[in-house]
Amino acid sequence: MRTKNLHKLLPLVGLMTVTASFVSGCGSKDNAAAEAPPQAVVVPGLDVSHFSVDHPERYPVATAAEYEAPSKLVVTGSVYPDITRTVPVVTLASGRVVDVRARLGDTVKKGQLLLRIRSDDVSGGYDGYRKAVSDELLARKQLDRAKLLFEHGAIAQQDLEVAQDAEDDARTTLDTATEHLKLLGNDPEHPNGIVDITSPISGEITDQEVVNGSTVQSYSANPFTVSDLSNVWIVCDVYENDVTTLGVGQEAEIRLNAYPDKVLKGRVSNIGALLDPTIRTAKVRVEVPNNGMMMRIGMFATATFYGLKKQTYTSVPATAIIHLHDRDWVYMPAPNNMFQRVEVKSGDQLPNHMTQVLSGLQPGQKVVTNSLSLQTAIDNE
Repeated sequence: MRTKNLHKLLPLVGLMTVTASFVSGCGSKDNAAAEAPPQAVVVPGLDVSHFSVDHPERYPVATAAEYEAPSKLVVTGSVYPDITRTVPVVTLASGRVVDVRARLGDTVKKGQLLLRIRSDDVSGGYDGYRKAVSDELLARKQLDRAKLLFEHGAIAQQDLEVAQDAEDDARTTLDTATEHLKLLGNDPEHPNGIVDITSPISGEITDQEVVNGSTVQSYSANPFTVSDLSNVWIVCDVYENDVTTLGVGQEAEIRLNAYPDKVLKGRVSNIGALLDPTIRTAKVRVEVPNNGMMMRIGMFATATFYGLKKQTYTSVPATAIIHLHDRDWVYMPAPNNMFQRVEVKSGDQLPNHMTQVLSGLQPGQKVVTNSLSLQTAIDNE
């Protein structure tokens, strides 16, 4: 009997447990909501670019002026030798190098000995030269004999002409053999197996292809290359959008990374007809006199071109611009005796302590003339 009643009471106990849990859960939610922090309230209208200081009248303002200047294009480039002043050292004699008298980078004079070659070509050339000398001597004797016989009526006019023609041919052959020895770098009067190679011009050795013991072949790679660096090229990369602003003959200002305080003058001599398909630039060549030989091959340079058309810029006092966090700023007066800080992009320094402003400011706008003083007052607030 007790067992049957116990089975009837079990469902009622479970229902009471679930009901208690539900009521307890509702109470927990109410307590969590009551204990939660209040929602944040966002105050609109806060502008960190506006500042207020005591006595704003202490900071005078000036009006940004309008400034006209030629358009300017600044590009980078490198120093190259003038190809028209670069001469390869050539030799028609083949052989083995036995003595090298100059090295890459040396300064040489015209006619200076650069290297010596032991060549078998000289032996062959001298053999032909001696045969030509003997043949010419024999032909000259035969011509003299023919002239004597013709004067005495012993031979006909035709025989004399044949002897004269043989002498002319022998003389031509001798002249050719003589010139051949000279081209090989040898003296026909004192032939030897050594050929001296000299510099064709004065300048710097910009390329060397031989060392002691190496072999030189005629009409092959040049042993040396000598460049006259009294004039050099500055080859610049100019984007296709800017190429149309340049012209052949236009002047350029050149500044070298090695000598940032020196300004050199150059002139555009060529504008490349082909564009680099990757970076979309054309090669622009500027010819520059290398006074004092200060420019060296491979130096980095900056070329500045000024256009014929003038552009309008904004100018402000130099003290109106302050440099903060790698940027340029100016302070402009704002309502309620406040000041607004505005980012600008400054340009070149102008006469009368003025500075060019490329962007961020328009002519006619007001700026604080001494931004540093105002910034100091803001930092002390």
